[in-house]
Amino acid sequence: MNKSQTNIRGFRRYAILFSVLLFTGIRSVCGQIMEPVKWDTDIEKLSDTEYNLVFTAKIDDHWHLYSQHLPESGALPTVFTFENAGTGYAVSGATVESKPITEYDRVFETDLSYFENNARFSQKIEVLEDDLSSIHATVEFQACNDESCIFDSKEFRFVIDKNTALPEKDGDVAATEKTPSAGDDKNFVDTGSANKGMLTIFFIAFLSGFAALLTPCVFPMIPMTVSFFTKQSKNRASGIRNAVFYGISIIVIYVILGSLVTGIFGADSLNALSTNVWFNLVFFLLLIIFAASFLGAFEIVLPYSWANKVDRQSDRGGMIGILFMALALAIVSFSCTGPIVGTLLVEAAGRGGVAPVIGMLGFSSALALPFMLFAMFPGWMNSLPRSGGWLNTVKVFLGFLELALAFKFLSNADLVLQLHVLERELFIAIWIAVFTGLTLYLFGWIKLPHDSPGTHISVPRLGLALTVLMFTIYLVPGLWGAPLKLISGFPPPMQYSESPHGVGYARGGVAGGTPAVFPEGAHAGPHDIALFTDYDKGVAYARKVNKPVLLDFTGHACVNCRKMEERVWSDPAVLQRLKNNFVLISLYVDDKRKLPENERYVSPDTGKKIITIGQKWSDFQISRYRANAQPFYAITSPEANDLVSPVGYEPDAARYLQWLNKGIKQFGLQENDL
Repeated sequence: MNKSQTNIRGFRRYAILFSVLLFTGIRSVCGQIMEPVKWDTDIEKLSDTEYNLVFTAKIDDHWHLYSQHLPESGALPTVFTFENAGTGYAVSGATVESKPITEYDRVFETDLSYFENNARFSQKIEVLEDDLSSIHATVEFQACNDESCIFDSKEFRFVIDKNTALPEKDGDVAATEKTPSAGDDKNFVDTGSANKGMLTIFFIAFLSGFAALLTPCVFPMIPMTVSFFTKQSKNRASGIRNAVFYGISIIVIYVILGSLVTGIFGADSLNALSTNVWFNLVFFLLLIIFAASFLGAFEIVLPYSWANKVDRQSDRGGMIGILFMALALAIVSFSCTGPIVGTLLVEAAGRGGVAPVIGMLGFSSALALPFMLFAMFPGWMNSLPRSGGWLNTVKVFLGFLELALAFKFLSNADLVLQLHVLERELFIAIWIAVFTGLTLYLFGWIKLPHDSPGTHISVPRLGLALTVLMFTIYLVPGLWGAPLKLISGFPPPMQYSESPHGVGYARGGVAGGTPAVFPEGAHAGPHDIALFTDYDKGVAYARKVNKPVLLDFTGHACVNCRKMEERVWSDPAVLQRLKNNFVLISLYVDDKRKLPENERYVSPDTGKKIITIGQKWSDFQISRYRANAQPFYAITSPEANDLVSPVGYEPDAARYLQWLNKGIKQFGLQENDL
């Protein structure tokens, strides 16, 4: 044997070995237990009786962990449970989390908040009994990437050590080694996304401040105030300096207001308030009152004594006097700016963190800018439009917007309670009514208090009226199931409606047909496929009709599962196979319903306590297929024999159909062998 033959045989040996390893690797990938989120814990002593229980999540690349605060119709939120709370220790406040990334999700048609790379959660507790030695906690969570989701839970034990020294104060050497707090964004937040969110808040607040400028309470003050500064100052330079300081004073006053809101409620608890029922109901009523005020029913004014006292202080002169002049403007213009500021603070509160401060910075900057610019260039005031009825039109326009926005808060409360009082169709109908009223007002066909008499409408008002009319017409198809992407996130999601498929939807006429009567134990699934959620009933029916079983390991909050149902299962050829050739059994691993006491057990594979239906199906998937990600599909015979290798997320309908056909063919081969 020559040297070249030896090299060839050696190469073949390594090639065979590589192929075996590659095949083994592929098999392991197809059926592996994923753990994209690793948890670590710590305990921080705050005082002799108070501690912080800290949970730190390290998230794999391309995966994300969902926030605690999600809409009811969205993905599965992260949930912390503390065993025996109230016995031996008390939980103080809500679990605080680091700032998430918030983006619109096209599948759930709402904003979802999630974490990438890292996340930190902390829960403050107070020890009530001296003999307390440990605290047990559980976290339930969902993590997803572009192809699959996992639903998992972890149990933790925190040891309470009374002998642990209290942390040293800031400035001491030990303080430099402390665990990052929930506010340490540089460690836990996608800085780019966070900055983007704050810039959005600033921009919206700036536009709101500009809108406030165009109200009858503020606009006439611009020429009056600038003229005062230019006439009372010794020279033009001092007039400009005083006007600039006046503008800065306006900004300082409103930023202090935003800081007070953040300080009183707490930077992180503001976000939690956005899903609180009472918070949403209170602000629904508050915005209704604001809207009525803007529409002319009454005026919201602060006590005149406040304005008089502040006005007297403004006569003191100097910088102190100018500061009080700015405060007087805020008080006098409150009837117009108050509803806008209130709405802005409510919206910013939903974002949490320093959003109220950023919001007030943007609002006050727009409010202060004209005073500074017109002081620098007094000649510009000649180009200002005269005060008149158009100012009241702006105020009424804002009133209609306040009225529409109010129902968003009522909708939030309804979604949290799942009362189905304000479903999608009713919400859209209310918005159509509100914007129809605004359209009629702008065209001059209805009049409101404080409107000036007029025989014609201006060109800008006509343009605005036509724009609102187009928007109103755009809303109408939403009553029949149109997605209305322009206002996504405002109305309730599609599934939270009287007719999830759209008004007037009738079954039938889709590929594969629809059975007139579903089998006992089944109901209408996606695209009206006969769907079993009880494994035993589904298998029994498959045995009766002699069809293969399609096991669908899924979740109510599984984003990629919905993608498969909407984009792959809707393919005519795939849908025909699912309806006619399989018995579909969907097992929801996030089903929170409790199992009967006699059916609960401890998993021999994971050692976890199985107490819910979802945990049962998740454990079934892990024990049988050594996989825990969803979506996950398996084709079996009624006798529970696997016919083909399972698959996960497969967005290519043709390849998914090929896999289904392979299962059908294998089932037929087994029948011929019997």
